[in-house]
Amino acid sequence: MALAEGIEARPAGQGTRRAALLLGALAAVAAVALFVGARYGLMLAIGLGFGITLEGLRFGFAGPWRAMILRREPAGILAQLLAIGLVSVVAIPLLSSHAGELSGAQAPIGWAMIGGAFVFGAAMQVVLGCGSGTLVNAGSGNPIGLVALPFFAIGSFAGAYGLIWWTGLGALPVLTLRGGFGLGVTLGALALVAGLFWALGKPGSRRLPARYVVAAVLLAALGIANLLVAGQPWGVVYGLGLWVAKGAVAMGADLGGSAFWAAPGSMERVTSSLLTDYTSLTDLGLIAGAFGVAAWRSGGLSQKLPRYPARAWVATIVAGLLLGYSSRLAFGCNVGAFFSGISTGSLHGWVWFAAAFAGAFVGIRIRPLVGLEART
Repeated sequence: MALAEGIEARPAGQGTRRAALLLGALAAVAAVALFVGARYGLMLAIGLGFGITLEGLRFGFAGPWRAMILRREPAGILAQLLAIGLVSVVAIPLLSSHAGELSGAQAPIGWAMIGGAFVFGAAMQVVLGCGSGTLVNAGSGNPIGLVALPFFAIGSFAGAYGLIWWTGLGALPVLTLRGGFGLGVTLGALALVAGLFWALGKPGSRRLPARYVVAAVLLAALGIANLLVAGQPWGVVYGLGLWVAKGAVAMGADLGGSAFWAAPGSMERVTSSLLTDYTSLTDLGLIAGAFGVAAWRSGGLSQKLPRYPARAWVATIVAGLLLGYSSRLAFGCNVGAFFSGISTGSLHGWVWFAAAFAGAFVGIRIRPLVGLEART
């Protein structure tokens, strides 16, 4: 009798928990929309969508790169390229026809950008999380993600603090692809790169699982929504650095020595509500969405603390700092530079991809050396 009651009680409790999660998400979006503005509420909802999609469909950026390098499994990267292509079909024409209203993820190609992308690619393989991946991992209760995230934010703040000096080392003008020609070149390049990864892939691992196709379509739809609602593409890194900048100012720090943070646009965001910054809203939504999926599945964040050696945790902290610092030098992470850069026609996105993918080979070799290969 007691066993039967326990079996009956479990689904009831699960239903209550899941209803509470849904109501909590709706209440948060409604509160932001009501007290801050409808557009900001939509941005939080879009961030939740990103988090739910990435965690719910077990999709990301770092993992598929690792799968391709170690096992010649290209499906994850092919899905990433598919999502980028879908966004570009809408974004590039829109940016050409609404240049004054919408902006792309544009950045110059320079020495600091290339070096930053290489370091980022290595660091993300050490912790198995890029910008969005670290947020999702932290939200779902992954211990490595939880440790890396605050140091990622500190690194992002520090990288932005000296960004102007780094860009002074030399960079090309911003190069972008626009209009029908730009879209054709972008789609052709995506097809060419996808064909290369497909050809290098191991036979039997080249087909995209259904969940990857669904994830690619959902990410593309959310990416387009981000562009339309915010007037700018999906990004991650700026929001993390902004959180630290706000904390520094609150503690009495003077950011006047940084050309980046002292700029009128940045200082306005530092002194304004966090809920009026689009990137911060999507970052918060990513964390909350991943948390919601984890709680929906199991009722809590049940991941156990891995039995890593002390050097693994030190490496996690260092990698977190490098993720933040290098991504500012590289003008974005897998989201802001790779996903949004290429899909909005910026050539720096392609250079970022090549440099970061090369760095991933190094990071994969470093990971076991610091004791981060799983030992539970």
